[in-house]
Parts: sequence; structure tokens; C-alpha cells
Amino acid sequence: ARTADADRLPQIGLGAGANRGAGLDKATASTRPATMTNIGATFSYELDLFGRLSGASNAARLDAAGREALLQSTRLAIQAQTAQTYLQLRALDAERALVREQVEAYRDTLRLWQRREQAGDIAELDVARVQTEVSSTESDALALDRQRAQVEHALAVLVGDSASSFGLRTDEWSTVLPNIPPGVPSTVLMRRPDVSAAQSAVLAAQARVGVAQTAWFPDISLTGAAGYASPEIGDLFKWSARSWGVGALLSLPIFDGGRREAGVQGANAQLDGALASYRTQALVAFQEVEDQLAAIRILQEQSVVQAQAVTSAQRATSLSDTRYRNGYISQLDLLDARRSELRNRRQALQVKSAQYQAAVGLIRAIGGSWDVPAPVASASATVQAVAAR
Repeated sequence: ARTADADRLPQIGLGAGANRGAGLDKATASTRPATMTNIGATFSYELDLFGRLSGASNAARLDAAGREALLQSTRLAIQAQTAQTYLQLRALDAERALVREQVEAYRDTLRLWQRREQAGDIAELDVARVQTEVSSTESDALALDRQRAQVEHALAVLVGDSASSFGLRTDEWSTVLPNIPPGVPSTVLMRRPDVSAAQSAVLAAQARVGVAQTAWFPDISLTGAAGYASPEIGDLFKWSARSWGVGALLSLPIFDGGRREAGVQGANAQLDGALASYRTQALVAFQEVEDQLAAIRILQEQSVVQAQAVTSAQRATSLSDTRYRNGYISQLDLLDARRSELRNRRQALQVKSAQYQAAVGLIRAIGGSWDVPAPVASASATVQAVAAR
């Protein structure tokens, strides 16, 4: 952008040179060699009467804005991925705590039934079944430990740290879900960095169409020079050796073999391509937002249903424990009830984790905020006008 802006400013330079040649000497009617030395300043300025330079400068600024938007898009993606990875880590902490709690409960039951077996109250089969539950649940806990280690290593990479030196202690899951306002306007998508980059590409391509069209108009430049020139280097800086000149140059190609027409057609083709990319990016943005909104809505319903399932499973476990103590059901029925409760409680945590992931996904999909700045809305309206041409 600065390079294009510089073309709109006057160009000033310094130069020095020496030329040796031979010319006709009228006094002797013969040729004689001579050396001409010169030094001075030059000036040139192109009049932008038809908007070629301003259009090129505008296109360059839009290109720079597009690249900045792509950088912001990358930052937003990394921030969202970091947040989702951290929330996944805390969800695993909660699930690990739940499974470890169940392991301890199974171990208490195992110790109790081992004493009952030694007393001859129950068979060895009953102890073996509880031992199976202990080992199986411990295996689940170790699998969660492995998952947590991998997620922690992924988080280390995202924050720019070494996986071997990075570590987060186990903590409670205290993050609060953001309050999503109803009726988020569609213009909020225009603030997405990738959509903003596509907008800038369309506007830059449109500006280049105008630049290509100015090739049919003449170029007008003003030039000037001032300095010293002398055939004797010793006299170069004398006042009598001063020289200057000013001029104007008008250039208009008459025949170029179709170069200008091809340039306009190429610029229009690039504009059509930029518009197609913008439409595709906008549709992808709408899809991602709708996906996350649907996920949030359905997960909210699922969390209610799953909470009911957890309540029912806990009640079933309590009743099964009472009935088992009174001899109305078998040990298998009691273990089934406990497995069902653990499974439903883990599923409830997983649904909660999915809700947090969807919330972060929605924030990323809308560009990081609910508010729409006025310049973003204005640029969106301009692009829509270009698309409707």
C-alpha cells in the first residue's frame, strides 16, 4: 500500500554523469572529441486526472486490509482452539474425578465382600464379579488419564510451550457458559475475519477494474531538472554553468495489439472470481453459525433429559442397594444399577462438555463478538451492491 501511495507523490532525485563524444566544429570544419559533465536534481510528477494512481493505491490498501484480516482469522482460530482444548481438559478432570470416586466405592465393596467370603456368607463368584468391576473401572480411569495427558500436551503447543515442561493441576470445572442473545443479526457474520478478507478482495478487484479502464486515457506527467553542466570539469560548479529545464509529457497508446482490452477483461474476471469466493465464504459462515446454534439448542434439550436420566439412575441404585441387602435381588442386579448410574453421570458430563465446545464454536463462527461495527456493515453493503451489478 505504501508503494502504491508513493507513486502518487512527486519524485525527486539527484544525478551526475559524464559523456564523451565527437561533434562538428564549425570553426575548423572538422570533428573533435569533447567531454560533457553534469550534476543536478530531477523532478517528475504524474497527474492523476483519471484516477489510475488513486485506484491502484486503494486496491493496494484493500489488499493489505485483507491480509490483516486473514491474520486475525488465524488468531481467532487459535484462540478458539485454545479455549476448547482447555475446556476439554477441565471436562476430563471432572470425569476422572467421577470415575476415581466410583473406583473407591467399588474397592470398599470389594473389601466388604472379601470379608463376607472369608466368613462363608457369600461365594467366591460374588467377589470375582466385584473385582471385575474394580479392574474395569480402573482401566477407564487410566484411559481418561491418557486422554488428559494428550489434551494437556496439545494445550502446551497452543500456548507456545514445551509439552514436557507444561502442566496444569487438576481443578474444578467452574467456567460459566456465555449468555447468547436471541436474534443475532446476520450482519454480525460480516465481522468474521475470513469474510472481511473476502470483502476486501472483492473491493480490491473492483478498484483494479477501474485502474484497467484508465489505460484508455492518456498519461500526463510534469518533469523538471536543474543543475550544472560544463565541458570542463573544473568549471562545473561555476554560476555560468548552471542549467535547468521544465516540460510536460502526454502519452496515449494508439495501437497495442489488444493489451488494454485484455487487461480490462482480466480485471473483470478477477472481480467475478472474488465475488464467487465471497459468496462461498458467506455461505460457509452461515452454515457454521447455524450448525453451532442447532448444537446449542439440541444439547440444551439433551442436558435436561440426561439430568433426568442421572436422577433416575441414582434412585435405581439406592433402591437396588436396599433390595440387595434385604435379599430381594441378586448381586448382578446391584452391579448393573451401579454401572448404569456411572454411565449416565459420565454422559451428563460429556453433554455439558459438548455445550461448552458449541458455545466457543459459535463465538468463533460469528467472529468473536455479537456487536457489528459501522464500517463493517458499510463494507458489507458495498460488496452486496457490487454483487448485484
